[in-house]
Amino acid sequence: MEITNLINIDDYSRESKYEQIVKSIIHNISVGNLVMDQKIPSINSFSENLFVSRDTVEKAYNILKERNVISSIRGKGFYIARTELISKVNILFLINKLSDYKMKIYNAFADSIGENAHADLQIYNGDETLFLNLLDKHKLSYDYYVIMPHFKTENLEHTSMTPKISNALKKIPENKLILMDNALESNQNQIITVYQDFEKDIYGALSEGLHILSKYQKIILVYPQESIYPYPRRIFHGFRKFCDTHQFDFEVIDKVSDDMTVNKGDLFIIIEESELVTFVEQAREKEFKLGEDIGVISYNDTPLKNLFGISVVTTDYNVMGDMAAKMILNKERGKYKVPFNFIQRASA
Repeated sequence: MEITNLINIDDYSRESKYEQIVKSIIHNISVGNLVMDQKIPSINSFSENLFVSRDTVEKAYNILKERNVISSIRGKGFYIARTELISKVNILFLINKLSDYKMKIYNAFADSIGENAHADLQIYNGDETLFLNLLDKHKLSYDYYVIMPHFKTENLEHTSMTPKISNALKKIPENKLILMDNALESNQNQIITVYQDFEKDIYGALSEGLHILSKYQKIILVYPQESIYPYPRRIFHGFRKFCDTHQFDFEVIDKVSDDMTVNKGDLFIIIEESELVTFVEQAREKEFKLGEDIGVISYNDTPLKNLFGISVVTTDYNVMGDMAAKMILNKERGKYKVPFNFIQRASA
């Protein structure tokens, strides 16, 4: 049977014709009508036989090539490149940076989504241009798009959204879009959103530990004003609101420096792990005992922080990845706020 006879195109469908071609070829591979290394018609031949424009066929073939479903050999034509994973759900997973926390989310997501799905991990480093290029390159190539919207401005400040990013996200069908880690104000309920609320989270977590924090004279937040991967300003706002509400003397500094003044009765809340290491080293040099003379709370938990007795305020990244996967599998919509807690250990 001619391959073009297997392709169904509905002129009255809401789906574009090139999308119909993509889905039809993938369906025929999944049911065994098309097999590995089988040659398929040229773009011109396909166009003539199905009475569709050459541009339509070329667009469909480009998408299939991006997904490695077909391949082209110069002078010979197009061939079926793979048959595995075709029947699986294909997911593009876009994260803003490569870190232990982000990989926890991705690994929990991949474990929960199971063997019937395939998640491709891409990193855009908080860069708007790189993000837009990746999204444009892979548009219509995946069944779902999982995105962590954290970007940096030219001044190395954090932003969740820009006009260009907003326009790009609007082009993704709402039933295919999953936002993780960071909620956007414009979200509709039909978009899956599994997120932290940075301002309310730190306020609530510090409130959990109020009975511990009350023994300290002053709280100092080490919040990097400029960073390669900037942090949401809402962390600062939540911290300040907590201190104002409970009448704590407080200060916000940019980094832990060698000449920094540290007094007994000070409690430091430190976001970056490198700053935490520097602080602990300085405390040891000055013979301060953590949890007694001075205190320290770190942002985000790790096994090493647990091992060394560092108190933390943290979200549960495993829950974040697991819940996003379950909402996809169960075809749920709406928002899920991930728990964020204060974990007391010896350092505070």
